Amino acid sequence: MAEAEIKQKINDKLAGIADPHMGISIVEMGLIQGIDVDEANKTAVITVKPTNPMCMSVANIAMAARLEAEKLEEIDKAEVNVIDHMMAKEVNEMVNKDE
Repeated sequence: MAEAEIKQKINDKLAGIADPHMGISIVEMGLIQGIDVDEANKTAVITVKPTNPMCMSVANIAMAARLEAEKLEEIDKAEVNVIDHMMAKEVNEMVNKDE
């Protein structure tokens, strides 16, 4: 499957995640800044930028994005990179921690 197709499948999964405060898809809100796929290693990096640098829901949104991407057979491991948030480093460490 082409990389563009995998990115679209991830985007479609992410479109099903609603912002808990707005009730609108995180894709529609523009929170997804990028999706990078390494087809050979079956990995993806999803960049999330919350609308508010102090958003208290960003960890839940990031974890939901990771879990949704990992539901695809084309992706074994997804990493979420939260940017422009006051606790981005901590959120990224928590969300991307291997179980």
